[in-house]
Amino acid sequence: QVQLVESGGGLVQAGGSLRLSCAASGRTSSGGAVGWFRQAPGKEREFVAGIRWVGGSTSYADSVKGRFTISRDNAKNTVYLQMNSLKPEDTAVYYCAADIYRRSYPYPSNENLYDYWGQGTQVTVSS
Repeated sequence: QVQLVESGGGLVQAGGSLRLSCAASGRTSSGGAVGWFRQAPGKEREFVAGIRWVGGSTSYADSVKGRFTISRDNAKNTVYLQMNSLKPEDTAVYYCAADIYRRSYPYPSNENLYDYWGQGTQVTVSS
């Protein structure tokens, strides 16, 4: 069992920055991966970024490349999403998800390969 708690969301103006955190507890020693996904009103949930606990390999959606950075602190069991140059279209509820069986390694953007999800944190970017 893994528990995930997101934090760091809020309201920011376009061009601004936010850093989201995903604190994991429970069975996190398997060396799987963590992904960030987001869901805007009326839209399907989409992949944002992913990172492997071991090695730190990362992947990003094209829409956030160069603006968002995912990182992890293994000692704190926490994954971060640094979001810069935010745009109104980044407005969404952001979720982190944990894959403890490494199923997402070939397909980090496939949400069906993640086992546990956080409750989400709202990010609103005003124009």
